[in-house]
Amino acid sequence: MVTRMIRQSVGLIAVGTLAACSPGETATARAQTPAAATSAEVARHPVSGLEVIDLVVMRGDKRLPFKVELAASPQAQNKGLMFRTELGDNEGMLFPSAVPQPRSFWMKNTPLSLDIIFVGPDGRITNIAANTVPYSLDSVASSGVASAVLELRAGRAAELGIVPGDKVEYALPR
Repeated sequence: MVTRMIRQSVGLIAVGTLAACSPGETATARAQTPAAATSAEVARHPVSGLEVIDLVVMRGDKRLPFKVELAASPQAQNKGLMFRTELGDNEGMLFPSAVPQPRSFWMKNTPLSLDIIFVGPDGRITNIAANTVPYSLDSVASSGVASAVLELRAGRAAELGIVPGDKVEYALPR
């Protein structure tokens, strides 16, 4: 089973040391977005306009599916979930890195609390900054290098039992 495919050729550029956070979409908005995009169409988030991809956290043999907005460009990574006031239970935002590196986020202009999940180069969660403080300018950092960062609604990781060592699986678009 292919656990995770990252296409470095996407031209993703890692954003400096700090990236801004803020929450995603509502369940109502999600229901208006096509569940599966065909090769001719791409699912887009109704608020951000970012591409939405499937992501699964493997908790043992349990699959925890999410629909996540893909913050692929430096601009999208800088904005993150800023100014957003809702994020559904199975929604989030993914911040992939072209090159694994230490990552650091803050909550500037982000009214919702988030769980910030750092994913190592092996696809395993290295650390989780749970229940971040809205609007905080304090840095929330990875413990080591991260190939991606996943943001979920605050408390969601604990509700689902997501912990460091769990595997994160997704495929970036070509």
